[in-house]
Amino acid sequence: MPRLFKRMSKKVGLPPGTLVHVGEKKTEKVKITVMDYDRTAFREKEVENLEECFLFKETPTVTWINIDGLHQVEIVERLGKHFNLHPLVQEDILHTGQRPKMEDFDEYILIISKMLYYDDEADTVRSEQISLILGSNFLISFQEIPGDIFNPLRDRIRTGKGRVRRMGTDYLAYLLIDSIVDHYFVLLEKFGDRIETLEEQLAKDPRPETLQAIHNLKQEIIFLRKSVWPLREVISGLERTESDLIHDEISIYLRDLYDHTIQVIDSVETYQDILSGMLDLYLSSVSNKMNEVMKVLTMFASIFIPLTFMAGVYGMNFKFMPELEWRWGYPSLVLAMGSVAAFLLVYFKRKKWF
Repeated sequence: MPRLFKRMSKKVGLPPGTLVHVGEKKTEKVKITVMDYDRTAFREKEVENLEECFLFKETPTVTWINIDGLHQVEIVERLGKHFNLHPLVQEDILHTGQRPKMEDFDEYILIISKMLYYDDEADTVRSEQISLILGSNFLISFQEIPGDIFNPLRDRIRTGKGRVRRMGTDYLAYLLIDSIVDHYFVLLEKFGDRIETLEEQLAKDPRPETLQAIHNLKQEIIFLRKSVWPLREVISGLERTESDLIHDEISIYLRDLYDHTIQVIDSVETYQDILSGMLDLYLSSVSNKMNEVMKVLTMFASIFIPLTFMAGVYGMNFKFMPELEWRWGYPSLVLAMGSVAAFLLVYFKRKKWF
């Protein structure tokens, strides 16, 4: 549940625009990297002083400033002051429980999305908020922790492959969001493999551990849906915006990205339906298994009820009872009891009760 709903108690009673970091507490040093490029030139550096980033605001080249770490609020505040970011924008960047959204502020566009990746050690999905500030010649990305899924994109920028070095910041923003959406497909493949494994377990031997695995997987699918569903509106908003920061030649890429997002949403909803069906199948399997056990117990009870009656009658200690002192009384009683049991077994067999 903490993944689905961030704690907001830190901000209760504070005025709008108050900069408070809402998220996991980090102690690592904030990492700031800059990639500056155009058709012919490229340079990359990790800056130690935040003021070094300010020099790239007015350059004609495309500048990508990446901030790894949000726990040092003063860095976001100083960067926002220099790039004229609204206090509410800075507040949204620091609050890592934001819903994916897009807001146009004329001079820049704020884009917030969720980067998801699979943690193999914990066997769960991890989430990280990615905030993008798209300007005319710069793009600032804010991440919660170092490490991301953008290394292939960085390699393409370094080597000049593709058209990224020939395009502007809007194309760079598209590539970042596209990388996030493409990684959703990696998660869907892992979910598909896990669902297939659970289906085999349900078919062979459903256990309480299987039910717990289905429940956990359903929670992760809900978590993925919560991250993907609003992203559709973000991409649609970028495609329809009249901002000069989004050029016409990017529209076709945004439409393709929108289609990918719809495909992810369709897959997520399909998996949700499958998991709901698996829960029903598990409950039905457990119920059928219990019915089989009850049927066997009922058959044994049905067989032994008349035998118990006969043994009870001839177990009474009355002096004058028929056949009480008869020589063949005991064998006859045993034979009668065996005949009754055999008759009931044949009867149940014809009824196909076992």
